[in-house]
Amino acid sequence: MKNLLSLLLIAILAFTTGCKKDPDPIDNDSDFIELKGDLSSQTLTANNKYLLVGQVFVRNNQTLTIEAGTVVFGDKRTKGTLVIDRGGKLIANGTVDKPIVFTSALEEGIRDRGDWGGLVILGNANCNQNQPAIEGISPAVNFGTFQNTANDNESSGSLKYVRVEFAGIELTPNNETNSITMGGVGRGTVMENLMVSFGGDDGYEWFGGTVNAKYIISHATWDDDFDVDYGYSGNVQFGLAIRYPGFADQSQSNGFECDNGPNDNDVEPYTTGTFSNITIVGPIKTGTSTSNANYGHSIDLRRRTAVSIANSIFVGFPRGVRMNQPSVVDQYNAGRGILTNNILVGTAANGEYQAGTGVTTDAVKAIWEANNVTIAGPASDDKHTALGLNLDLFFGSKQSTDFPSGADFRVTTGTAASGASFSNPKFAEINRTNFFDKNVTFRGAFGATNWAAGWAEFDPIDKKY
Repeated sequence: MKNLLSLLLIAILAFTTGCKKDPDPIDNDSDFIELKGDLSSQTLTANNKYLLVGQVFVRNNQTLTIEAGTVVFGDKRTKGTLVIDRGGKLIANGTVDKPIVFTSALEEGIRDRGDWGGLVILGNANCNQNQPAIEGISPAVNFGTFQNTANDNESSGSLKYVRVEFAGIELTPNNETNSITMGGVGRGTVMENLMVSFGGDDGYEWFGGTVNAKYIISHATWDDDFDVDYGYSGNVQFGLAIRYPGFADQSQSNGFECDNGPNDNDVEPYTTGTFSNITIVGPIKTGTSTSNANYGHSIDLRRRTAVSIANSIFVGFPRGVRMNQPSVVDQYNAGRGILTNNILVGTAANGEYQAGTGVTTDAVKAIWEANNVTIAGPASDDKHTALGLNLDLFFGSKQSTDFPSGADFRVTTGTAASGASFSNPKFAEINRTNFFDKNVTFRGAFGATNWAAGWAEFDPIDKKY
């Protein structure tokens, strides 16, 4: 009888061991404090590990505070997602040496895009759609204030020195979250020194709102790096986007993808977000070809957008600037949006300017070349060196994500080290006057200071948390 019981116990142990989940979250589930459903106001501390299970909400009048150095993990099985609802706040202020990290709950070495749902922040600021539902969340959660500027100064909290890794997932068919999704977020919200990496959709997407941001990085994301929609009118200065050469979305992956709305209707407020000192590094280091045909454009301007881009550098995408509808051309000819003082390095022959139905490439070329510099393709190390860019720091020795330890993106020589200008009247508009640092002389994201040093992480796959 004892032998029979022993054999039965061995069989049970073997069965339960064989049923162990593969892959496991870091260590085991008991290491985590689980966050579920609607959270009350609370503080997450750096001495604990937290797991987002399913859709987790910070609702109206509630505040989630996260200490510097805290790591929050997203559960893959339940598509863990953190949603800051309208009226809720997220206070996540890390430091250079103690950034706050949102990352995959899978162990190092096997993390991948789409491991969890990402960070969604919603507010009541101005939007050109009538109380739209934010994409990726079901049941629906709405955001924004339609054509009403009363809440443009609203705050959804403060994010400083924050990384979001392996986020962005299709929660339902054609309904995706991004690494960081912002819907109707007001300019009272602080967003500085943020990095998203290995995202399953866009890096950053702004749906309307007025929120500003400085020092942001999008690394190795799947779809677009900076996606702007629904009348976004905030400001961004100092941004870096670096692509992973082999991975892109079937919808076409772009550096910038900018729309006014989901269609070409003439609806205000127009998308007039203003970006300065951005560096976009596409998948092509030299030559004309890319390993993935789904890569699109450095800048894709669509559906009546009037976004402004200045003092920026674009290299490595198979195509340069596209204007998809005549309404886009009209917006720039009317001066509602500006494209000024930028540098575009082409790759494929005659690929610098692209036009949609009803638009000519000559019209796109005329708008771009009026105030910007184009260096015709193919891409080459000599052309990048002349700008002051060392693309080995962006691509690594294998043109992948093998970044040298302590990668330094500073630009101190070459064309990009000088020539920035903020003389255009766009920078004197009331909501932009006090935001932009107009003393910088460099074009692109970096001058003599490497603001990514210390807190950014370019190899999160193997990072042990």
